[in-house]
Parts: sequence; structure tokens; C-alpha cells
Amino acid sequence: MSHDHDDRPQLTAAQAAAVLTPPPGRTGGDLVVESLQGLGATTVFGLPGQHALGMFDALRRSSLRYVGLRVENNAGFAADAYGRITGEVAPLFLSTGPGALTSLAALQEAAAASAPVLAIASQVPTAGLGGGRHGYLHELRDQQASVRDIVKSVHTVRAASQIPSAIAAAWESALTAPHGPVWVEIPQDVLLAETTLPVVSAMDATPRELYPRPELTIAAAHLLSNAERPVIIAGGGVVRSDASGKLRALAERIDAPVVTTFGGKGAFPWEHPLSLRSWLEDRHTTDFLEGADVLLVVGSGLGELSSNYHTFRPRGRVIQIEADAGKLESNHPALGIHSDAREALSDLLETVERREDPGAAERVRTVLEKVRVRIDAQELTLEQQVLAAVRQALPDGSPSFWDMTILSYWAWSAFDARRPNTMHSAQGAGGLGYAFPAAIGAAAADPTTPVLAVSGDGGAMYSLAELATARQYDAPLTWLIVDDGGYGILREYMTDAYGEATGTELTRPDFVALAESFGVPAVRTTPESLATDLTKALAAPGPSVVVLPALLRMFEPTHL
Repeated sequence: MSHDHDDRPQLTAAQAAAVLTPPPGRTGGDLVVESLQGLGATTVFGLPGQHALGMFDALRRSSLRYVGLRVENNAGFAADAYGRITGEVAPLFLSTGPGALTSLAALQEAAAASAPVLAIASQVPTAGLGGGRHGYLHELRDQQASVRDIVKSVHTVRAASQIPSAIAAAWESALTAPHGPVWVEIPQDVLLAETTLPVVSAMDATPRELYPRPELTIAAAHLLSNAERPVIIAGGGVVRSDASGKLRALAERIDAPVVTTFGGKGAFPWEHPLSLRSWLEDRHTTDFLEGADVLLVVGSGLGELSSNYHTFRPRGRVIQIEADAGKLESNHPALGIHSDAREALSDLLETVERREDPGAAERVRTVLEKVRVRIDAQELTLEQQVLAAVRQALPDGSPSFWDMTILSYWAWSAFDARRPNTMHSAQGAGGLGYAFPAAIGAAAADPTTPVLAVSGDGGAMYSLAELATARQYDAPLTWLIVDDGGYGILREYMTDAYGEATGTELTRPDFVALAESFGVPAVRTTPESLATDLTKALAAPGPSVVVLPALLRMFEPTHL
């Protein structure tokens, strides 16, 4: 069998000489950073450890920018945010054992939120692989086993020549819809050993596109074109695939009201006449969705939060567009379309027939008014005042990152994100400590735009070490800490369920003095001065902290 090699790259004499005589002193670590550079990476997050030093030493011989955090889990959150903001792969360097294990909660959030994080962890020397219990420092019987259920794919290296291919395969996996975290692990001796392999040049790891099958598009278009009361639920997949424009065009073509999930914030304009906004934890919204004769769900698995805690029972036909095949019909029978949201919406736009429904906007207004009346009856003026102050202070293009705290729970439903891909929270996995390190990752992605992080005092305690990181990199971010003296949402849950709370009350530091001890300007504010103080902090260069002592309450749930 003959092969036509006419299309292969033609090297100049100088290039050929460089390939044949690579620079001395290179190691397996250099192959790691060269592979990342060849794939287009510019920034690496992480934290050094003994087995991983070969990678970190190679960083200084590369053009990659390194952003080092103080805790591996926080480094993972920073990489997660970088991946969400840019849509590009975020490399994360980790050491063996404790370093690797400390990152797992962040990788779970990346998996839940489909953030393309490429974790590259060291391993014990090759002789220790296979669970032989040799007593190496950081040794685990099977390090992969700890991550396999969390990440999309695992890639193990045992020799230097395998490094570029393993990283390219992981890169492609991370960027194939649905995006997600992936894992590469390389033994210490492979990272440290000198290599005579040529310098890695440009590499191709183009993810495959995920298109809908045409017969499914035709069936879905027929249902939508002939529906009497179509409604659309837009999830995070719309944001991640940059499909908000196509979503709006489809909604306007068929006059379908749109509600966005908490992960899909910003996917549809908040003030649009067809916008039901994000009031998913509300029975009025749930009832309206149940009344649709055709419900188009795009980029959402209709999980716990998106289904008002599984109380949602659709009565009409459901069409579900989802890039994660495992989520198709996982909660409700549907016409399941395995596709990237952007591709599916594009095909639907070309296939669906225009339908006009002059009453659609009026029905949306009716639902939103019912929601407003319900919330206003609960006398939660302070909470709405605080959220409005945050919205007033935050520039439209600035990304915001929200921890698992009462103000964030309000924001999921009531905050106007204004633009797609600007509002992010840890509601995928629901862990604490996400907001501030994530904001550092977003600041690394775009240092020209101020970033906001929102935490409670309990969640803030997870991330205090990263005040040093924010100062070290002069990150343009503001950290709003709502100090209510404990784990506020858990206090509410326990008090409602058991009459009193246990383990929720916390001794806290003086957050203002603590921030200033790191060289980070800080101010204590009030609900009345919050908008002014937050605006000033966001406009100032570098990091800042705004502390709001306030006891906020949640609105009443409707799923109980």
C-alpha cells in the first residue's frame, strides 16, 4: 500500500537541523509544556509538589504564564473559571497523592458545569505503579481510581514519547461536547529524565463536532411549528456553545416564552417580552411549564434545581437537546436529540415554520406578576435591596462568581446577568469556597475587566489563603463577603426542619483587618452604602474586599 506524502510539511534546513539536534537539558517536563504550547495553551494553574517539580522546572523554559494558588482545590476552581470564561482548555498542574486528592472537589464542579480543565498530575516513580505498596512518598494503591468517576477521561503515561499523545488526547476529550475535566498522570522519573526527542511543534487535537441527526430535527421542527403553547427551557449548554443569539431567533420565530436555568443565566435577554427569567424555584413558573403542549429543553438535564426539586411534571411533549448522552431522558421521557446546542438550534432555525402567538408575551407578564406578588408578600425588602445594589455596581461586561450562600440563591432566580457567560456559581456540584479562587481564574483570563466574587463568611473561610494570590498577581477583582455569623442557608434549612440549628454558628476573623494584612484594601459597608462602596472597589485597580454584615433570609420554597 502506497502513501502520498506530498502534503506533509516541508522543513527548511534550519528547522531540520533543530529537529535533529534538539537543545540539551530537556526533560519529560519540557515535553509537557511543549505539548501544551503546541496545542495553544497560554496559562497554567497549579501548585508545586515534589513529584511534579519536573513540570514546574520546565515552565521557566517556556512561554506559558503560571498562576499559582495556595490550595490545590482553589487552583482547580481558578482553572474551572478560566475554562468557562474563555471556552479554552485550562491546564492544571498537580502533585501526587495529597495534591491530587485535594483537587477532587474542584474537578467535580468542573464536571457538573462542563468546564474544560486539563489536570496533569505527577505519579510515584514508574516502578511503584500497579499498587505494589513500595512505600513511596504520596503513594496511593491506585491514584486513577480516585478520579475516574469524576473526570471525562483518564490518560496514563509510562514513557516520555507517550507524553505529547496523551496530552493531545486529553485536550480533545476536554473540548468535545460536553466539555469537562480530564486527567493525565505522569510518573516522577518520566518527568525528570532527560530526553533527546525533538521539540514538540504544533499539534492538532481538534474536537469532533456533535451534530443532530436530521430526522430528529425534522420531527422537533414539526412539533414546534404546530404547537399551541410552546415553551423553551434554556440551560448552561446554550451559554457554553455560544448559542444565545440562535436561541433568541428561534424563540421569536415561534413566539415561545423562554426560562433560563441557573446554569443558563444570560442565555436569553432578561427584559425580553418572552423572558420568564429564571424563577425555576417557583410554583407559578412550574405550573406554566407544565401547561406547555410542547416543551423544548436546550442544554439542560432538568436536574434537581431546574425541576423545582423534581416536582415538575410536564403534561405535553418534551424535546430535549443535550450534548451529554447520559442526560437524555434521564428525568423525563422526551424526543432526545444528542447534539451540541448551537448546532441543533441552527438546524431548527432552518427547519421550523414561523408561528405567531400575540398572547405569549401577555402570559409571560402574568406569570412574572404572580411571582412578584408572592415574593413581595414575604417582606424581603433587605434581600432585594442588596441584590439590586450589586447589579447597580457591577459593570455589564464584568463576570461574577457566586459561592453557595443566601445572596447567591437569590441571584440564581432574581439577578439579571445581562450578558451570556458572565454569571457563574458552584451550583453544579454545590461545594463551598468556589467564588474567590474562581474570580482569580477569570481575572487571569481577562485582566482588563474587573471581576466580582460573592461569598458568605462560611464559604469565605475556605479561600482566605488566596488573598495572597490575588495580591501577588495584582488581580482586578473585588470580593464581597456577606457576613451573617455562620452557614446561613444551613441555619435556615435546619431551623425549618428541626426547630433549631446545630454546627452552623461560626467565629470569624475581622475580614477587613485580615484583608489589609495581605495588602488588599478593604471596607466594611452597609446595605445603604453597598452600591457606592462596591462601585468604588470595582473601579480601583488590583484586588479589594467589601464586607457586608447582614442577616439575609431566603424566600419561601414552593416545592414542599
